[in-house]
Amino acid sequence: MTTVAELPAGFADKVLSAQSTFRSVMDAMARPGSVQRIAAVSGTPGTMMRGTAAVALTLFDHDTPVWLDKRMSATPDVAKWLKFHTSAPVIADSSISSFALIGDPQYLPALEYFAFGSNEYPDRSTTLILQVESLAQGPSLELRGPGIDGAVILRVSTQPQDLFERLAINVSLFPRGIDVVLVDDDAIVAIPRTARLAAREG
Repeated sequence: MTTVAELPAGFADKVLSAQSTFRSVMDAMARPGSVQRIAAVSGTPGTMMRGTAAVALTLFDHDTPVWLDKRMSATPDVAKWLKFHTSAPVIADSSISSFALIGDPQYLPALEYFAFGSNEYPDRSTTLILQVESLAQGPSLELRGPGIDGAVILRVSTQPQDLFERLAINVSLFPRGIDVVLVDDDAIVAIPRTARLAAREG
């Protein structure tokens, strides 16, 4: 059983690292498909990548309920770490979560299990933080939309292979929808609901 004293540490410099990570996340959202590096975290639970931990330390608080997938909740370590460092409540109902940590995208639930927000409050939706195998290799994906000059090509290796087809639901839902942050170690890429995605040959 992990005690508080044994929990992995957070940022070495809490203020500066959080500010730097926040800028990186905002840059990623403003420039969908661009790979951003974020501040390193000095320690994380075993199933949590450094980038995931940094985003959590920066964006989570007592008002942001968090849902964990099976991999993240396989042991109590992640929930304990989140509660200790962020005070974010870890909940069982994904439909009311502000964030969802997906450690094993292969078993990502249907997007309908998460919150899409409402027309009046589109921000009351779930942001998926999804750990992937690579943001440098894998099938090519073309992104278009606000913040993108023409189109940008992103290479992502992850499961499920139909993840990006699923995100097409954002087109009919807008301004509601699901925002996604992909994480590969200390690198992140944002795919906001405004992005339009298409597979690309080659």
